[in-house]
Amino acid sequence: MPSVAAALGVDGYTDVVGVPRAKKAVVVLVDGLGSTLLKRHSSYAPTLKSASATAGSKVLDTVFPSTTAAALTSLATGTSPSVHGIVGYDAFDPVRRRVVNQLGSWPKDLDPEAWQPVPTLFEQLPAHGVEVTTVSRDKFRSSALTRASLRGGRFVAAANAETRVKLTLDALRKSKRGLVYLYWDDLDKVGHSHGVNSPKWLATLEELDSCMRRLAAGVDSDTLVLVSADHGMVDVPRSARLDYASEDPALLDGVEFTAGEPRGVQLHFSPDASDAQRTATRQAWEGLHGNEAWIVTRQEALDLGWFGPAPRAGVPERIGDLIIAAHADVAFYDSRRSLPKAFDMVGQHGSLTKAERKIPLVFLARP
Repeated sequence: MPSVAAALGVDGYTDVVGVPRAKKAVVVLVDGLGSTLLKRHSSYAPTLKSASATAGSKVLDTVFPSTTAAALTSLATGTSPSVHGIVGYDAFDPVRRRVVNQLGSWPKDLDPEAWQPVPTLFEQLPAHGVEVTTVSRDKFRSSALTRASLRGGRFVAAANAETRVKLTLDALRKSKRGLVYLYWDDLDKVGHSHGVNSPKWLATLEELDSCMRRLAAGVDSDTLVLVSADHGMVDVPRSARLDYASEDPALLDGVEFTAGEPRGVQLHFSPDASDAQRTATRQAWEGLHGNEAWIVTRQEALDLGWFGPAPRAGVPERIGDLIIAAHADVAFYDSRRSLPKAFDMVGQHGSLTKAERKIPLVFLARP
């Protein structure tokens, strides 16, 4: 988004991805469309395939954890999880000592704007003469995540694919200088339910591609259209969706809270857990799953830059004391907290593998 702001001529922003100057811009965020998947199934997406070969299109890295809440916040604020503080699907609230789900069921006493205080570009650009419009499903209009991470501008609700394209084009026609953020969640939902190699996922990709063709054909010559994603996805077989809460008590020795996601587990030790307990718990994970996951402490992850550069005060405490990031096709569940239907999830993301981390930046249309 900072690069797009620079392309729209807004002072104070730097283009870091090579975006050409434009009068208007559309950023299409396709939830779950990793670059690995787009390349693998490019025959089902001829429009995106062709656009991927044009000047400027490239592959980018998303954030860790490679999950929607963290990635969309980084998109809208131009900052990393270490700064904006959305550090997982489930994240630990160190003040009230509880786990908060970032996509839903936020506690009523947790102010989204206080939890994520970094201003979004959607908030800032109107002051520079850029009309900002979000086109998305109505259920996201006033959700806690929207208020925390995507706040600002005008929200236009669109229930289906064709309507999203129509309303995006309408918003462009009504603005003299504008940015439209178009959120596309269909692919992610189907991937979770059916897998990224399923006929239904491929049909959903075909529908997306058809809509992108209509969008590109409908914009004026002064308009930039970019397509990107928040993360990729891998299929995890049912036999590899593991319940670590019942597998071995040593995996949770001294652990008070579990958070994160199945491919990026974050364990929070009790304040009175001893150093010996913490070491033993890590060793238990390494012994059972060291060949399937990277197992690091919070400090090691911060030193490696997993969550981004130097963290904002208060953010490190939200991150688990011990992090288990899967690199094999496996997912780890805490059955004490996970609903039974969670084990039915085929497509997964959240870790650091290329399939989850690499995302496309496609120039669908450029001035």
